[in-house]
Amino acid sequence: MIARRYLITGLVQGVGFRWFTQKLSRSTHMLGWVRNLPDGQVEVWAQAEHGDWESWEAGLRQGPPGSRISEVSVFEVSPRDGLAAFAITD
Repeated sequence: MIARRYLITGLVQGVGFRWFTQKLSRSTHMLGWVRNLPDGQVEVWAQAEHGDWESWEAGLRQGPPGSRISEVSVFEVSPRDGLAAFAITD
């Protein structure tokens, strides 16, 4: 199992980035969550045993129409138990 935490910076709030990420998770077989942060960034936690990591990261770097991604920071993290889907959280 691989798990990664992402911090996405730029115009990423108010443009459907969380819903875009949830949809992307279905096509790339990711589990985890996405949320807006108070500082304007979006935080994403993703994990998968057999996920399509290349397509996943390319999608995060592109974002939905209307977004402007200036930076994507990626952190390798330990997988979490109990994730059964990909959720939008507060």
